[in-house]
Formats: sequence, structure tokens, C-alpha cells
Amino acid sequence: MGGASGGVGGSVSNTISGGVFFHAVIQGRDITVQLPPQITPALSGLPPASPTFTGRDTDVDQILQGLAPDSGARRRPVLVAAVAGLAGVGKTELVIQTATRALKEPGWFPGGVLFVDLFGYDTELRLSPEHALDGLLRALGMPGEHIPASLQDRARLYRSVLAAFAEQGRRILVVIDNASTAEQARPLLPSDGTTVALLTSRHTLDVDARLHDLDILDEPASIELLRDALHQARGSADNRVADDPEAAAAIARLCAGLPLALRIAAGLLADAPTRPLASLARALEAEHSRLDRLHREDGAVRAAFDLSYQHLDDLHARLFRLLPLNPGPDLSTETAAHLADVDQFQVEELLQDLARAHLIEPGHVWSRWRLHDLVRLYADERAVEGMDPGWRGAALTRLLEHYATTAKAADDHLRALPGQTTPEEFTGREAALSWLDAERANLVGAVTIANGTGHPDIALRLPSSLVEYLGWRRLFDDWITTSTIHRDTAHATGDDRREAAAWNNLGTAFREVRRFDEAITALEHARDLFRRTDDRRFEARAWDNLGLALQDVRRFDEAITAHTHARDIHHDLGDDHREAMAWNNLGLALQDVRRFDEAITAHTHARDIYHDLGDDHREATAWGNLGVAFWKVGRFDEAITAHTQARELFEDTDDHHGVANAWNDLGLAFREVGRIHEAITAHSRARELFEQTGDQHSEGRAWMNLGLALEGEGRIEEAIAALRKDIGICRATGDLYGAAVTWQALAKMHTRAGQVAQAQMAWEAAATAYQDAGAHGEAERARANTAAA
Repeated sequence: MGGASGGVGGSVSNTISGGVFFHAVIQGRDITVQLPPQITPALSGLPPASPTFTGRDTDVDQILQGLAPDSGARRRPVLVAAVAGLAGVGKTELVIQTATRALKEPGWFPGGVLFVDLFGYDTELRLSPEHALDGLLRALGMPGEHIPASLQDRARLYRSVLAAFAEQGRRILVVIDNASTAEQARPLLPSDGTTVALLTSRHTLDVDARLHDLDILDEPASIELLRDALHQARGSADNRVADDPEAAAAIARLCAGLPLALRIAAGLLADAPTRPLASLARALEAEHSRLDRLHREDGAVRAAFDLSYQHLDDLHARLFRLLPLNPGPDLSTETAAHLADVDQFQVEELLQDLARAHLIEPGHVWSRWRLHDLVRLYADERAVEGMDPGWRGAALTRLLEHYATTAKAADDHLRALPGQTTPEEFTGREAALSWLDAERANLVGAVTIANGTGHPDIALRLPSSLVEYLGWRRLFDDWITTSTIHRDTAHATGDDRREAAAWNNLGTAFREVRRFDEAITALEHARDLFRRTDDRRFEARAWDNLGLALQDVRRFDEAITAHTHARDIHHDLGDDHREAMAWNNLGLALQDVRRFDEAITAHTHARDIYHDLGDDHREATAWGNLGVAFWKVGRFDEAITAHTQARELFEDTDDHHGVANAWNDLGLAFREVGRIHEAITAHSRARELFEQTGDQHSEGRAWMNLGLALEGEGRIEEAIAALRKDIGICRATGDLYGAAVTWQALAKMHTRAGQVAQAQMAWEAAATAYQDAGAHGEAERARANTAAA
């Protein structure tokens, strides 16, 4: 403890009226404190500010704004600023840095600073408010014999002294560190309306303060702290952070932005100046030993967390130990209720208490909660050490069952047609989609851990409930991950039917990421397994998906056969919806072999069935494919009408990728009828939407179409730049044939612009790309054009 000096050695007198004597000091209703004539401000009581402080400028500025004295022309000062946050997040350092800067401001705190560490979370060192006040009064120059015995009287005298300093223009800054409860901190807070206090706690305390919740450091600030701490310890010649930025970033991530952990990591590196950062990064990678590694003689992350954990009662501690079972980055209050097997309102109160203790953090939206990475490891340690394995296993079962059951209900809503009964868990499709969006990482994580934790049934059920959603949101990596686990689990348990379903889903996902050969292999596996189990309905689905993959590798006749098989089986089974899908896909294959009239008939069949069933989304798809067929036979006005219908239906069903496709196709039709400006607008909109939805390949096609439209308006340089954008994307996605087509278009554009040398180079590139893609005929024609150019 330390404080403003200048009272020591001078005389302090109390003028009392209406009072009585207690021991050696007079206590009264009205206290007038007369101070010595001269008090020299002192900083001796404030711990030194660390020279390696970074990433907190905004926090310091926000608190400083509230500390400035009231000048009449500005808002009144914040009388109490309370900084709360996780153990080790840097609360104390923040207030020390802020106090140090505030004391340098002319006229802000001429009376100096009082600092007290209450050790609120350490049962052995914890200061009672009575003892804290005794030290503060002595720091203010109050002789020991004049300090009263009771808490109430000490608090009154302390506040009176602070008020007297303020009245004489010697305002003091009070810094109260590490309070664990409001009861411990409240008697130490000034009450004169001028003196201000900075307070830190791991809890959000109810003391009528301006609240500042301190978050972890971001990655750049974490790396900067690591570098600065090493320079402070070893000098600026220590270039390990600059020499290995990847390892520095890895350490920052493994320390999860926690300043305490980062300082310990820096200390470990400083202890061994020849140790590479990569060595420490590897040591911290293993989760089971990370907290052990983040330990040094002068500090440990685990010990800091221990002090917070020891303040929890049994109910809060039990929930805290269960939270790491959740496989994703955050969880909802509803999920926590299933995990803990308690009422949702009760668990919400428990979660809010843990958040006030900064052992968990509120999510970005209300009713979601997350654990800091290192706190998650700590909580899991406490669970393994102090919880019955059977009870913990039952909690995990409840959690996974909740995710599987709710995901199935959400999937039913996504697949439901008008008039179909849907589960009561959700009010409609939008609510189901919102839940899936919020829980995606948890659901994928649940699939990932299910089989390894003795829940193969979840690994078989849950992936099937995610297929429609993951396809809708174009989350193909997650789709492949969950379907692979689904397939392997089904194979291991000898469940041929589910294995077939997993192969079918996996093949569809492979096709979406343009892994066409793997897609065909997977879909052939699915078809054969469904046939072996005599499941004609799903055999037909596999045929239909296989046909699409065969189209992608230009095996059009086989694709037509596959879609025809699918259509006929669905028709025989009376499955109108799936029959419409097969008609639609068959139309695409017929277009590829230039049987456009048959394709128009197929797409029209699909469109009409979808319309009758009320499936707006798939009706939009049929309209779009029909528009393409119209375009290819020169019926451009009908194509514009079809693509406009498709776009509007996709917008109604909130399918941004579908909207992008419709805009792109609409632009092609506009260009054919000379509406060039509208074509440019349409392709530009398509390109933006494809970029937003992460479909690089389609974005490239939109760039090419935009280039051709720009050429039509005479904007040649912009047009060439757009085509080159597409070529770059084709290279990045491995689409050799697409690159060849665009090189050819670019060659023609250079030729029309009279740029002969550039045209020749483009024809050469087109020939090479066609050759690499296996299109030897097109390659020969491109070589002939090279010579002609």
C-alpha cells in the first residue's frame, strides 16, 4: 500500500462537533479535517508500469476520458471506473498504465495516488476492507492512534480526508486492485463527488461504476507483446520473433491472446536465449500439457485460474466443469440446460454468474456463451480430476442427443413442402436455418467426436440431417468431413444402407468442389450398395447424382442414361418430387448434346411438377435451366422471362447463390438482344454475389461474361482485364478447359482490337490449356489460329 505523501511529519487535526470519544480518536456526526499547508504529490504507492504494454490504447483512452476533472465546459468525470475480466487478461496493468498517464496530466491529480491490492481471490492474503482502510489512512498521513477501530468509522474518516484534499485542490486518484466482492470494495470508494477511483476485479461488481470489460489481445498485439517482452529481457538484438513470424503467431494463438500466458511464454524464451520459437510452439501444441508448459517460477496460468475457481459453489463449479464437453467454440443457454440436466431459467442464472466472474464470456449475441481456450483446458482438467466419469458421460450423451434431435427437426423444416407437417421445435424454415447457422460448428464437432466417445449412433444420424443445410450454405468442407465420418462409421458397423447414403452424400459434395473422379467413384459405390439392399428409391437418387457428375467430365451419353434410369424409377414409385429432379437434370444432359427441344420439354416437365408441389426453390432452378435452353435456340425474350422468374423465386427463398446464377444467365440473354448496359449490370451483380458465396469457379465465369459485355460497349481494356481475372481463377481452381475457353475468347478480343501479338500469345495459351485438358481437337484448332494470327 502507498499513497500521497506530504501528510507524514505534518500535523493533522480533527475538528469535531456533536461527537463522542472512542479510544484515541474522536468520532462525530460532522467531521472537519484540517490538512497541513503543503502536500507533495507522490507516486511511490503505484507499482511501476510495464515497459511492454501493448494493444490497449483504446481501453486506456476510454478510461482516461472519464478521469479528467470537471472544468464546467466538459462532462462530469466518471467517479468509479471498474475494469473486469478473466484472470491474467491484464486488468492490473491496464489501470496502472492509465493511472500513470493520468498523473502526468497537469492539474488532474495534484494530490497524488493511493494504491491498494486487496488480494481478493487469495484466501491467505485477502485484505478485509478494515485492514485496507487502515493502510490507506496511514498513507494519507493519519497517525495510527487516530484511526478508529470499526469499518464504518474508518470509512467515514477516509472519505472525509479525501474530500478535504479535493476541496483544497489536491484531488487524489484511488486505485483499488483485485477486489473479489462489492462488499470488499465499496467502503474504499470515495463519496465526495470529485475524487475518482479505478477498480479491478475478476467479477463484474455492483458498485455503481462505469464498467469496462477487458478482452484478450488480438494476434498482432499478442505477437508485439511477445517481441517487446523478449527485447526487454534480452535486448533488441533478440530477433527470434522477427526471424520466425509463423512460430510467433502459433505461440500467440496457443496462448489465446492472454497477456499472462504470453508473458510466461516470453519468460521461458528469455530463460533460454538459444531456444527457437518453434520449439516452444511445439511444446504448447498438446492440449493435455499446455497449462503445465505455461508455468514459470514467478507465475502460472493454472494458478491464476485456481483462485477464481475456488470461489465457485458446487452448483456453479459442476456446470463450469461440464462446459468443455461442448465440441464447438460456444454454446447456447438451451444447450447448457441439456448438458447440465437443469431447468433453462436456472442454467441461465448460473451462466450469468460465471460470466460475471469472467470464467466464461457472453457470446456475440444474447444467450450464447464461450470459454477462453486456456480456461476450457483448465475446466476440462478440473472435470477429469473431480467428476464421476459416468455422470460426465451421461452429460455428453444428453448433449449429443440434443444436437442430433434438434438438427433432424431443423432438417425436416428445410425439406418440407407446403402443407407438410413440420416439427414444433421451430416456427418455420427461417427459424430452423438460424439455429443451424448458430450451431454449425457445434454440429460438425458433434459428428467429429461422436464415434470416438462411444456414440456411433450420432455419427450415423447427425450427418444425414446436415446435408440439406450444408449444401444450401455451400459449406462443402464440412459436408465432406461429416459424410466421411458417416461412411466410415456405417462401414465399421456393417450398416450397408447407411454406408450407401453416406457415399451418395459424399459424392455430391465431391462434385461441388470439382473433385469429379472421386465423385463418380463415390456415387457408383452408393448406387451399387443401394441396389444390393434392394432400396430402389435411393438407388434412383444415386443414379441422378451420378448423372450430374458424368456431365461434369463430359460423358454426356452416360449421363443421359443415368438420369433416365432415375426418372423411370421415381415414376414407377410415384415419387413426383424426385421425378421432377431427374427431369431437370436430364434436360441439362440433353443440352450438352445439343438436343435442345428435348431439353426444353424436360425442363418444362420439371418446372410444372415443382410448381404443382409448391417447391419454389427447385421451381426456380427449373426456370433457370429452361432459360438457358431457350437462349441456346435463339428464343432470347423467352430466356429473359425465364431467368427473371428464376431470380425472383431465388430471392424469395433467400438463395443468394441461385440469385447469382440467375443474374449471370440473364446477362447473357440481355447481350444477345443488344441490351448491353443491362448485361454489364447483371454480370457485375452476379460476380459480386458469387464472391460473397465463395464460389470461385462461378465467379470466374461471371468475370468472363462481364468481359464480353464490356467489349460490346467498347470498353476494351476493362474487358481484357475481366477475362484475365477469369483465367486466374480457372488456374486457381484447376479448371484447364475453362481457362482454354477464356484464352480463346481473349485471343479473339485482341484480334478484333488489332492487337496481333497479344492475340497470337493468347491463341498459344489456349492451345496449351486445351491440350492439358485432354481436348485435343480444340487444341489443334487453336494452334491453327495461332499460325493465322
